[in-house]
Amino acid sequence: MRLPIYQVDAFTDTLFAGNPAAVVLLSEFPDDALMQSIAGENNLAETAFLVPQGQDFGLRWFTPTVEVPLCGHATLASAAVVLQHVRPQDSQVVFHTLSGALTVRRDQGAYVMDLPVRPVIRVDDNPLLEKALGTKVAQLWRNDFTHLAVLETEAQVRELQVDTAAMLASGCEGCIVTAPGSGQFDIVSRFFAPGHGVEEDPVTGSAHCALLPYWAPILGKNHLLAFQASSRGGVLDCSLEGDRVFLKGQAVMYMEGHIQVG
Repeated sequence: MRLPIYQVDAFTDTLFAGNPAAVVLLSEFPDDALMQSIAGENNLAETAFLVPQGQDFGLRWFTPTVEVPLCGHATLASAAVVLQHVRPQDSQVVFHTLSGALTVRRDQGAYVMDLPVRPVIRVDDNPLLEKALGTKVAQLWRNDFTHLAVLETEAQVRELQVDTAAMLASGCEGCIVTAPGSGQFDIVSRFFAPGHGVEEDPVTGSAHCALLPYWAPILGKNHLLAFQASSRGGVLDCSLEGDRVFLKGQAVMYMEGHIQVG
């Protein structure tokens, strides 16, 4: 079976920055084991699999080790592939996913994704997680998908040296670490997901589905400019509207080719 594959750098306008995702085009979804093997072989934070469904597409996301219910950067990458290569005449695309129908539309050289919020609730301090992060945590929150550790300063976020093995031992499979921005950005963050086979994710759209409902009422505004301070870095233009988060970002095509499986 010969399958088209693309690799896209998402949430950036510069090659070799942002978050790379693979996008595989299919006529139908194969066995989960095959998709997981392809994602493991790609060894990127996410591989997206697309199947046409009428005018829309079915979309599933796999890290190198597990399927996940939501991934922002691979959705952005998938939209770039569809709207640049598959249906360049269209202005938007709808993906049917484990998180419902997600619409992505063009917007002046960028793409705007409509994603569900993932609000967090306050939880007790976790000294083992704090030790794994190697810095003082001001507040700890979580939702059904991940923890959210709030730090005092942007410098703390940028300078983190996380022990991901210790993070797993603390009972935390993943953690968003965030603080207010000190310059042009309203908020900064980083995201670590060792429980999903990702030591540090370069730029995480789904993390901002938790960050927006947390920060918007604190900062007193629903439109935030966010920066994910990984080594690759990424900028996200974010808006909170009710129970939806709108993320705007650019994408750069890195590779187009085919894979041979089976």
